[in-house]
Amino acid sequence: MQPSVPLNPHRDSALPSNAPIDTGSAGPAISIRQLSKTYPVPFARLKALLRRKTKAPVEALRDVSFDVFRGEIFGLIGRNGAGKTTLTKIVATLVQPTVGTVAVNGFDSVRDDEKVRMQVGLSGAEERSFYWRLTSEQNLIFFARLYGLGDRLAKQRIATLFAQLELEEVRRKRFGELSTGNKQRLAVARALLPNPPVLLLDEPTRSLDPLAASRMRELIKTLARQDPPVTILFTSHNLAEVETLCSRVAIISAGEIRAIDSPTNLRSINSDAEVVRLTITGLSLERVEAILNPHFDQLQVVAGETVTHISFTRRSGDDRLDEAIRKIHEGGGTIQRAESERPTLLDVLESYEAQK
Repeated sequence: MQPSVPLNPHRDSALPSNAPIDTGSAGPAISIRQLSKTYPVPFARLKALLRRKTKAPVEALRDVSFDVFRGEIFGLIGRNGAGKTTLTKIVATLVQPTVGTVAVNGFDSVRDDEKVRMQVGLSGAEERSFYWRLTSEQNLIFFARLYGLGDRLAKQRIATLFAQLELEEVRRKRFGELSTGNKQRLAVARALLPNPPVLLLDEPTRSLDPLAASRMRELIKTLARQDPPVTILFTSHNLAEVETLCSRVAIISAGEIRAIDSPTNLRSINSDAEVVRLTITGLSLERVEAILNPHFDQLQVVAGETVTHISFTRRSGDDRLDEAIRKIHEGGGTIQRAESERPTLLDVLESYEAQK
């Protein structure tokens, strides 16, 4: 199934300054082509021989294709089970694809798996690979050695990361004693240990308090701005966070990429309508309805103690707001407050889910 929006990053005329993109001749940092992943039924032949009922194989990904460019913060959103984590694990070489290819900085994830692992840092949403009896520092020293870092360089990197991620207080605490949020931050620290050019972040702000989540977002922006920039593939259920960080977003549903574009374009493609809310004084509810009802469909009017609230839907470029303001002023009313609400990424995600 082809994505409903062309996979063309050059269409976005204005990308967020916090996500610089290098689309030069060197090629994309991550290139995914016709990727599919099907998990077979365990012991299917034996179960068939024994005439036991079996479930169908699970198709986690289906014909996924897109590029992530150097220095880009690329978002991947979808419901639980949509295929986000499977896709991330394939890029990290933890899972092999059934069909298709993934290349990271030109290295194939299957043929050149060791070289790909040298290119990427992975932080998962659920970490089970830390040693619970070791301290935070001991865990990172262990993984630094696996990355091939010498003890001196490893300690320097760990000190820097503990400062960046505000983990100094838990340096000597056992991993099993850490809060969920600190475990999450330690997972990000481990992903950053070898200073990788590509970072795979699966829900990096999950379980973080608001201040810690804000600082994590600032760190992600800083990594994308540095020279050379870090390329970041980012998944999150926090859609406001995705809009803030990501220059482009892919919507994945039931293993398929349904759309790829900037958050602004995704919202406008899904709907160019907005809800306008006006708070007015000087007019009663009955008078407002008499003035506006003949000209506005789906008008909602609510009377407050001293004000009247009205709301209606308009489309980009129409004159409904101008007409409402004119009618209210002609009727003797005064507009105290005006607000508009555009579609969100949640609205976009729900619209694609409804099309399944």
